Parts: sequence; C-alpha cells; structure tokens
Amino acid sequence: MNALRRLWRSAGFRLAAHYALLVGITMLAALAIIYLQTVGVLHQRMARQVSTTAQQLATLLEREGADAVVREIERTLADGRSTDQEMLLLVDAQGRRLAGNLDTLPAPGADGQRQVLRKGRSVRAWLVVRPVAQGHVLVVGSDLSDQQALEELIVSASAAAAFVAMLLLAGGVFVFRQELERSVGAVRRTAARIALGDLRHRVPLSEDDDEFALLEQDVNTMLDRIQSLMDGVRHVSDTIAHELRTPLTRILARLRAADDDGADAGQRRAAIRTAIAELEDLNRVFGKLLQIAEAEAGAQRGRFGAVALHTIADDVVELYGAVAEAQGATVLREPCEALQVRGDRELLAGVAANLLDNALKYGGPTCTVRVGTEARDGWGLLTVQDDGPGVPEADRTRIGTRFVRLRPQVGGHGLGLAGVQAVVALHGGRVHYEDAQPGLRVRVELPAAGT
Repeated sequence: MNALRRLWRSAGFRLAAHYALLVGITMLAALAIIYLQTVGVLHQRMARQVSTTAQQLATLLEREGADAVVREIERTLADGRSTDQEMLLLVDAQGRRLAGNLDTLPAPGADGQRQVLRKGRSVRAWLVVRPVAQGHVLVVGSDLSDQQALEELIVSASAAAAFVAMLLLAGGVFVFRQELERSVGAVRRTAARIALGDLRHRVPLSEDDDEFALLEQDVNTMLDRIQSLMDGVRHVSDTIAHELRTPLTRILARLRAADDDGADAGQRRAAIRTAIAELEDLNRVFGKLLQIAEAEAGAQRGRFGAVALHTIADDVVELYGAVAEAQGATVLREPCEALQVRGDRELLAGVAANLLDNALKYGGPTCTVRVGTEARDGWGLLTVQDDGPGVPEADRTRIGTRFVRLRPQVGGHGLGLAGVQAVVALHGGRVHYEDAQPGLRVRVELPAAGT
C-alpha cells in the first residue's frame, strides 16, 4: 500500500494514469457502440423479416384460405433454406395444429423474444403471434441461436481487445512515467547538486528536440547566468575587501594623527578635509557598484520605451565640448544617423557619457574622438573611437572587469566600463572593443525599437 501511495505521488504516474483512464473509457465506449450497433442491426433485420413473412401469410390466408397457407408453410420448411432457423405454426379456431415446426402454441403477447418448444427442445426465438382470418392463429419466428452465438463472439472479441488494450495502456503508463522521470529526474538531480553549492553542474542535454530538451537548455542557461552573477559577487567582495582596505587604513591613520594631543588645529582640519574627500570618493564607488547591481538584476526594465539614440549622442557630445576644448581634444559627431532603440534614456545617456569620458581621458591631451550612431541589421550602433595609444589585444578581454585599471596612473576605480557593460546587457545588447589603428573603438549594439 505504501509503495502504491508513493507511486501515486509521482506526477508522471498520475498524468499517465489519467491519460490511460481516458483512453480506456473511450475504447470501452467505442466497443459498446459497435456491439449495440451490430446487435441492433441484426435485431431490426430479423424483426422486419419475421413481420413481413407473417403479413404475407396472413394475406394469403384471407385470399386463398387455410389450405394455401398450409402448403406454403410446408414448402418453406422443406426448401432447405434457413430451415433450422425458421419457425412457423398455423392453428385453427379449435386449437388444432394444421402446419408448422413448433410443438405448442405460444401464449399471446407482444412481438419479441420468447422461449418456445421445437422438436422437443426449448429454444429462444423472435416470435410474432397473430390472430388471422377464420379464427386461426399464425405464429412466425426465427431461432436466435446463431445470433446469440454471434453476440457472444462479439462480446468475447471485445473483452479480449479490452484486455490487450489495458495491458498496452499499463505498459504505456510505465514507459511514460520512466521517460518523464528520466527527463525531469536529470533536472532534479542537477538542482540538488546546485543546492549543495556545486554551481558548475549542468543538466545533461538529450539528443531529442522536444519540450524537455528546451527545458534543459533553459535551465542550463539560467544556471550559467546564476554562476556568472555569483562569480561577479565573489569578485566584487574580494576586490572591495582589497581595494577599500588601503583608503580606509589611510583615513584611519589620518584621523588618529589628528586626534593626537600634539596636533595643532591646522593639522586636524587638514586631516578631516582629507578624510571627508576620501569618504566621498568611497561613497561614489559604492554608488557605482549599486548601479551595476541594479542593472544586472534587471530592476529598471519596466521603464523602457522608444529612445532616440542619436539625440542622446548629440547631447553628450555637447556636454563634453568644454572638457574636450580645455584639454585640446577634438570631438566629432560621425556618423550621425537617426535611430530609435528601446531602453531607458538616463541609463543610455550614462553609457554614452562614460565612453566619451574614457576616450578623452585615455586618448591623450590632443586626441580626436569620434562619436557615431547608425542602424545595421535590426540593431542600433553607438560607436566611440579615439586615436590614442589604444589597448593591446591581450588586455582587451580584461576591459570591463570591476576594479581593473589597465593604466593605474590615470585616475579612477575601474568601474566605469563595468557599469557600461551591465547597462548594455540589461538592454539586451552587446559591447565590443576593437583596435581602431590607432586608438580604441568601443562599439555598442542595442536592439532597435520595434524588433
């Protein structure tokens, strides 16, 4: 009983059992319809035949008399056609048997199945008992033995078919449950391994191209995303612990020095100002980290709408015009193709501003930066290209990693491009870093509005 209860708790078994029950009911209904239709047709045919024969003999009696009916009954019973099934009897007004193969006159009653005596044997027959002209009683019937044998054969065949079908259904339930358990079990085992902390484990992909294969692919994609996020969290945690220890230690040392009894008021004010500046810098770092985390979590997708990317690029170029002029750099707006993308205007403006700021910072004092927008194959492209020293190919894979600075002598915390990549990923886009010969070209691909 416990084993059956555990088996019933299986969703695959319940689903297969319900399916088998529906198929079984449908099959039994079909067999019942076939049986009733077959037997009904045979009964209707026999009833029509018996009624027709009775009507013909009654008419013959009225026209030609009892002797003609006697001769017709004797001829019919002697012609050798269905003699073992035909039942005929003519009785006069005094109850004397004139002709026929029945031993006794059945009691009057409605047309239908009755037990009668024929040649000393009780048989079941379909009978019509009719009073006719001159007080005679005419009995016409047909033996139901062959029909009963046919009905029994149909019932036996239906029972055998039902038994075989039930065996097949039982086997189908087992196979269905095993197949479902094989597919779902792989996902369950992977989930159990993931719950134990093994984020590298994945669902083995089947060779089939069905719903379960798509589920396995989706689960693996989800696990890849989870592992990527967890790796990012671990990296951020480790980096924060490493990167923040130095400024916090520096702040603590300055505040302790300011707290020393021998420190004058000027030293204390300088220590406090320096501590405030460094704490504000740390606050900006945490703000950027929170922005990256929000973008990676997809928290701002609800605000997405159609955004004119070319207008954003125009505004950012205008905003940085004074900065570029101050360092002797040139910012060109080319190519300048109008295009619409779907996203958040503020986030995309931050992407463009960050890329242009980086290009001016790393391109050099008199660099030329080109900011372009163009549409290509259903994508909106934002490119920011400088003609500075560029980035060696071996280091391009490290661009965008949190707290990684390829040129430490240039100020910053290594979070700008990490934020760019997070925002672009939030929009379903991609970031590419290419050699501009000279300089670096950053190409951002975003899905065009309406795609």
